Parts: sequence; structure tokens; C-alpha cells
Amino acid sequence: MSATAAKKQKPLKRHPSKLKKMSAYTILAIILISIMAVLFAFPLYWIITGSFKTGAAINATTPEWWPSQWVLTNYQKLFAGKSAPLWQLAVPFGSKFSADGEPVYFSVGPMAPAAIRWMINTVFMAVTSMILTCITAAMAGYALAKKRFVGRKLLFTLIVCAMALPKQVILIPLLREMSSLNLYNTIWAVIFPIVGWPFGVFLMKQFSEGIPGEMLEAARIDGAGEFYTFNKIVLPIMKPALATQAIFQFVASWNNLFMPSLITIFRGKR
Repeated sequence: MSATAAKKQKPLKRHPSKLKKMSAYTILAIILISIMAVLFAFPLYWIITGSFKTGAAINATTPEWWPSQWVLTNYQKLFAGKSAPLWQLAVPFGSKFSADGEPVYFSVGPMAPAAIRWMINTVFMAVTSMILTCITAAMAGYALAKKRFVGRKLLFTLIVCAMALPKQVILIPLLREMSSLNLYNTIWAVIFPIVGWPFGVFLMKQFSEGIPGEMLEAARIDGAGEFYTFNKIVLPIMKPALATQAIFQFVASWNNLFMPSLITIFRGKR
């Protein structure tokens, strides 16, 4: 009888006024999200259309929202410049053992326009720094949130203060360390100083504060080690923060390395 009654029971209907309020809220949210999407996508639109404009249109005081004349001059200048091997895989610390102190390569790709090589280097740098930053920031943020040790508050205060400084200021002393490790003229000198981004550590610490302590304590009581707890419980819960940090880090790394190269090429300095 109970099963039959459950089947015959009609679903609850919402009051018409509530439906109108929700639909109005949904429409307003869609409008705001659409406006924000257009604002965030406009710089990309401006870069793409600007690459097809003439020099006079680019430097005009009155902005030209849509190119009146489409040209490929910028791309011709970009790909007709220097040439470089498509990839160069060096032996780690190979320069220590070479007679002239130059790096030793065990794989060198074919020659291609240098712009393609810069793009490959940028993608490699952005992806590698993103992965390493997410790993180190997640571990540091979790330790600052859930562990108690001497100097924890002071360390976190320094991290927050470092967020107020431009990234270039923080990189200067770290780049000198890359020189002492003979990594100054390699792509690793750009990757390693970025790892441990202050904003990433701050984001992970604040997000880790919301992880229930009872869940972590239950995992320890069951005999799971700290490494197991961190990988099986903490990281899955931190996925939203990791995704946010990954996007920010990739975009920042891409802009810091590739965009200045394009600007210098378009200005004819290379």
C-alpha cells in the first residue's frame, strides 16, 4: 500500500511568485556573467585583431575596433626573423663535463622560426611551473593551516606581505641563486623561482582551513599515514582551489615569458 501511495503522490509545486523570483534572479545572473565574459575576453579579441592591423592603425590615437585593412605583415615579420632548433634536450649539468663549458645536448630538433621555439618554451615553462606550484603551494598551505609549529604565524605573515610585492622583485634574489647553480641561461632559471607563488600558498592555506579536522583525525586513527591522508583526502577536497590556482599560474607564466617576446618582435628590436 505504501509503495502504491508513493507512486500516486504528486510532486510538490512551487508557488508562482517563487518561480518568478528565481527566473528573475537567473536572468540577472546570466546578464552579469555575460557582461563579465565579454570584458574578460575583450583583451584577447584586441590582441588577435591587432595582429592583422597595419602599423598606422595600431599606433593611431583613435582606436580602430575592427581592422579596416587586414594584413599579414606582423606574422611575416614574426616568422621571418631568427631561426632556432625546435627543441634542445640537454644533459643535466652536462656543461660541467664539456671541454668548452657549453651544455651537452643528447637531442636537438630541426631548425624552425624562433617564434615557434619561444612558444614551445613558453608552454613547457607555464605547464611545468603550474604543476610544481600547485604541488608545493598545496603542501605549504595545508601545513600552515593544520599543523602547529614555531614561527607558523610569522611565516604566513611574510607570505602575505610578499603578495604585495611585484613578482619581479621576488625573482631577483632567486635568479642569482640560479646563476650559482649554473642554471642561469636555462629555462629552469625561469621555472624554479616561480614555484611557491605567495598567492598560491595563501589560497591553499585559506581553503585548507575549511577541511573538517574530524575527517583528518579519523584517517589518522584508522592507521593511514600523513602522505596517504594528504593525497586521498586533502587533495580531492582542494580541487576547486587547485583549479583556480592552475589557471592563474598558467596565464601569469604565459604572459611573463611569451608576450614580451612578441612585443619586442613587432617593434623590430629583434
